[in-house]
Amino acid sequence: MSVHDLADYPWDSVAPYAARARAHPDGIVDLSIGSPVDATPAVVADALRAATDAHAYPQTVGTPALRAAIVDWYARRRGVPGLTTDHVLPTVGSKELVALLPLLLGLGAGDVVVHPRAAYPSYEVGARLVGATPLAADDPADWPEGTRLVWLNSPGNPDGRVVDVSELRAAVARARELGAVIASDECYAELGWDAPWADAAVPSILDPRVTRGDTSGLLSVYSLSKQSNLAGYRAAFIAGDPDLIAPMLTARKHLGLMVPAPVQAAMAAALGDDAHVDAQRERYRARRALLRPALESAGFRIDHSEAGLYLWATAGEDAWSTLDHLADLGILAGPGHFYGAHHPEHVRFSLTAPDERIQAAARRLAGS
Repeated sequence: MSVHDLADYPWDSVAPYAARARAHPDGIVDLSIGSPVDATPAVVADALRAATDAHAYPQTVGTPALRAAIVDWYARRRGVPGLTTDHVLPTVGSKELVALLPLLLGLGAGDVVVHPRAAYPSYEVGARLVGATPLAADDPADWPEGTRLVWLNSPGNPDGRVVDVSELRAAVARARELGAVIASDECYAELGWDAPWADAAVPSILDPRVTRGDTSGLLSVYSLSKQSNLAGYRAAFIAGDPDLIAPMLTARKHLGLMVPAPVQAAMAAALGDDAHVDAQRERYRARRALLRPALESAGFRIDHSEAGLYLWATAGEDAWSTLDHLADLGILAGPGHFYGAHHPEHVRFSLTAPDERIQAAARRLAGS
């Protein structure tokens, strides 16, 4: 497959619904794409400004300060001690890493790339670009021989599902039987809501309760876009098996995939400051507390959504029909069709809208 064979970008098909929603007398409430709307924290912006004299090429491997900050963050926030700077690598946002990982791992025709049944489309796109076969399967028993890469996504996008420690262990055991790499996309891990994730950290694939000290074949992907409102910075990283990280670093050097030096400084500052993360989590918690009951009162059922940045909901009809009804209320959401073939009646509502717009959505849903 070549880049010329890719399907049209799916969000383009939402444009007519967005146009109708914008015609609402009180304006659109856009709950479709999960792009942060809150300000970048001052501690991060200040670090970026202080590093703008970036006359030399940045290091693909990352500055010593950034790599040390990533290692410390895993120990402090994710319960993953014992990593070294050889275990970590910064990336230019997480989406490019997700789409390029099959290439960086040397996958090709005949290889299978497993991803969740409800999944962000970049997992499939990355597989198809190298000629590998994507497979949507959540149960490790359904992962076939020939599987070379397994994507987990916890908390999930779009469904907010958390994969617990016992499920992670089972996934690792099956992947190792198959000789496959597991890459766990954990970009929403700081946003846990319902028990037990309201009171405990969402577990990482690198959690010692999962690895029992052996990180071979395991990779964790994380982004600062959501926890720190840095989507525009393209700030992310990967951590795990150093025998996988080292060849990826070499390939990324050849490809020129370098995080800009000022962004590296900003990332180190963000990873070292927990206060802004806690404040942002409370903003999303308050928005969720308004939106969820409003959706349920309007006849929606919320599935999973125990963590993450979205509410995964169904009104018991095709998602395009739901988008049609929502457009009459001036509300835009994301149809489940974008996230695989298995959830055609679901829609995804993002919490990334200003407080006033979330309040407006709750009012409109109550009057529907």
